[in-house]
Amino acid sequence: MKVVILAGGFGTRLSEESVLKPKPMVEIGEMPILWHIMKIYSHFGFHEFVICAGYKQHMIKEWFADYFLHTSDITFDYSGGNREVIVHNKHTEPWKVTIVDTGLNTMTGGRLKRVKEYIGDETFMLTYGDAVGDIDINEVIEYHRSQKKLGTISMYNFGQNKGIVEVSEDGNVKAFREKSDLDGDLINIGFMVLEPQVIDMIEGDNTILESGLLEELVEKNELSGYLHKGYWQCMDTMREKQQIQKLWDSGNAPWKTW
Repeated sequence: MKVVILAGGFGTRLSEESVLKPKPMVEIGEMPILWHIMKIYSHFGFHEFVICAGYKQHMIKEWFADYFLHTSDITFDYSGGNREVIVHNKHTEPWKVTIVDTGLNTMTGGRLKRVKEYIGDETFMLTYGDAVGDIDINEVIEYHRSQKKLGTISMYNFGQNKGIVEVSEDGNVKAFREKSDLDGDLINIGFMVLEPQVIDMIEGDNTILESGLLEELVEKNELSGYLHKGYWQCMDTMREKQQIQKLWDSGNAPWKTW
């Protein structure tokens, strides 16, 4: 099963770093967050990736082109008059990575439609290129199959950290209670599983994944939601980037399941 990663946006809310590089290439522990996301999937045995690139897409291609340089010791031997490159202690992944320039201003749904030929006619996974979590990928897939829907999204509850006041519709306080796992807002965190026919439901470059394709699946009763109760964090702002970096530096990064 292939993994499609949306990695083409401008990352304007992380402009301190995204002005220089695509947000998925912002580093956590000296490796792009894109690499961390791919390692999560690879841990569960999924090694084939389709990267939907756009903004500064050449930087993503160049990073993977030089992957040996990033992960191994290299000898450049010029002594014989020719350049010989010797790679020592190869530390690479069993990955097959297709990087597609899906356009600078293409919306998220449009990016998915542009990589249709690289996905084929099989169930595939889709996620965002700026968030990590300790999500059980195999469990998500099993849930998707059990629901027999065209799509499954993973959801996360940010919850509450305060006590709860229950209020009736007429404004009367009904009760005070402690927070529960059911309080708070559920959000779509990516880590989706989709059937290939959903791509044909996308109109074109201007289609937004969330308000276009996913909304249509909801209307057709073809979208299920898997609730993830572990760790998850996106990297929209510098503060969130620093939070993720701090966890990595501590040696207790929850998403490091490999």
